[in-house]
Amino acid sequence: MNPIRNNRGFITSIKYKIMFEKKEISNGVNIIIGLGNPESKYKNTPHNIGFEVIDKIAKEKDFPEFRLAKKFKALISEKDEIILVKPETFMNLSGQSVKAIKSFYKTENILVIHDDIDLILGSFKVSRNSGSAGHRGIESIIKELGTKDFERIRVGVQPEKGKPKEVEKYVLKKFVKKQREVLKPTILEIMETLEIKFQNNKNNKK
Repeated sequence: MNPIRNNRGFITSIKYKIMFEKKEISNGVNIIIGLGNPESKYKNTPHNIGFEVIDKIAKEKDFPEFRLAKKFKALISEKDEIILVKPETFMNLSGQSVKAIKSFYKTENILVIHDDIDLILGSFKVSRNSGSAGHRGIESIIKELGTKDFERIRVGVQPEKGKPKEVEKYVLKKFVKKQREVLKPTILEIMETLEIKFQNNKNNKK
């Protein structure tokens, strides 16, 4: 199997592909959570890249329309025992939504997709059991779950000039056209990585 590299040359999804092929993800419901802020003014911002990836998955894989699940404080869409989740709590309280849905479905198969200011735009990294690195949404999830042992796809949003001094302002600013062009193939690569998850889920149902 050849490593998959993103448009900045980073090896990205090979580790995740191997993990899925070994079927370390158990049978049952799989929950994929994209982090972001629910109001329309936050669309097309670095902090909402998690929502954007979730929307792309839903569109490409023909998931049903998202519906509001009040008990989870989230928008969800479900197909083939895969549940896509967009918390409605706003970023800093994401853990409330994640805890509620994880407890309800009694599953350890949690994958969180979020922005990462420490990774350059155009790259992404799969990690597990790592700290929040100051990301408030991840901090909230770790606090609510009482563990950092869950799968994450960290999507790089750091600009070409390097990490900005005012990170909180930057992640809420709209992407410019050039940044969108860089992001497009990255999101497709993330989709390729997640394709293994969808395929294994189908195989497990046979």
